[in-house]
Amino acid sequence: MTLTYWSWFKDLQKVCDIFNEKQDRIRVEATWISGEDYAKILSAVAAGGGPDIGHVDMRSVPEFALAGALVDLTRYGFAEQEDQFAPSAISQVNIENSFWAVPQDYGPVATFYNREVLEDELGLTPPATWEEFHETAGAVSETGKSLISLDPGDGFMPIAWVMQAGAVWFRPESDGWIVNMTDDASIRVAEFWDQILAEKIIGTGYGAFTTPWYAAAGEGKVLAAIGGSWSDALIKTVPDGHGKWAVAPMPVWQDGRGYASAVQGSSSGVILSNSQHPLEALEFLTWMSTDPESIDAMIEYSGIGWSTAKDYIGKARQQPSEFFSGQNYNEEVMVPMAEGQNLEWTWAPLMQRVSTIIGDGMTAAVNGEIPLTDMFANAQTEIVEIMREIGLDAEEAR
Repeated sequence: MTLTYWSWFKDLQKVCDIFNEKQDRIRVEATWISGEDYAKILSAVAAGGGPDIGHVDMRSVPEFALAGALVDLTRYGFAEQEDQFAPSAISQVNIENSFWAVPQDYGPVATFYNREVLEDELGLTPPATWEEFHETAGAVSETGKSLISLDPGDGFMPIAWVMQAGAVWFRPESDGWIVNMTDDASIRVAEFWDQILAEKIIGTGYGAFTTPWYAAAGEGKVLAAIGGSWSDALIKTVPDGHGKWAVAPMPVWQDGRGYASAVQGSSSGVILSNSQHPLEALEFLTWMSTDPESIDAMIEYSGIGWSTAKDYIGKARQQPSEFFSGQNYNEEVMVPMAEGQNLEWTWAPLMQRVSTIIGDGMTAAVNGEIPLTDMFANAQTEIVEIMREIGLDAEEAR
């Protein structure tokens, strides 16, 4: 039997071929699609076709499930495989005790910074807390440099901030959703960044890993990026950066509230509802995300983000990095970041629209048009209205 898999991982067939050669019952054929080409997948399923397996970021899994495009993996015993996965990964595809996807990779957030400039030249250290971030950003700004530069239209960065702070924006209850974007954790984040933006001590004209960011980072004018674990590969392309950069934990709240880190970016394998071989597809996906040989191959050929396996990060990630100042940053920093996640967080079935609303709100906040505290409240009302329009039972938290 042959399984088809539409994925944006490059050279994934090389990984599939390892599985194909291990047994003679199942052959997996991978077809490359552009990242997040979800309309193509959903249209194919609606027409009665499509692949057996689709590649979907974890935050979009609820939307696919709502559309009736996915197989509930719990029916095929996937819950029995739960302990093979990192809790911070498997929790993202579990909605009311049903598993709708197999986690493949994700991006625990950390701080990637120019050690040579921040520490050696300016005599500063990477901020361990958000309170220290405020102080450090101000000190860097006084030198004519920026600690970080934000893309004001990126709606997923604020989501990572509130996720880490302990917020749970979307909570499924019975047959509906409770939306709470104005809890204490969310307001704390909003007030903090309102102050940062008001003081104009960070860059807000462009985001990390854009052309102007690379130019500024190469010249030592932007000193850090706070982002998912996959940022390491992008940092390695900073001009003249070899041996000058390092990795530190994501800043935390000084009083201990919240979590060590958050997630930015992720992907999963979903079994689409038209598949005639869901059990075999699940066998392959579980192997792909938990077998050390597969994980090593995905790192080598596909450049995956952080492994979702419970106890294996990949052989290539168990040694010091010459680029990152000889630091064994994956084991020293990224492992704790992956373990220190908000397991209560649940993705809603319209996260792309949520990110757009938050991104538009961030742009307005950067321009001084509205504080983030008000923006979060307005967004909550708008998102509930949209959820009701698409047929969901949704209420604002009281």
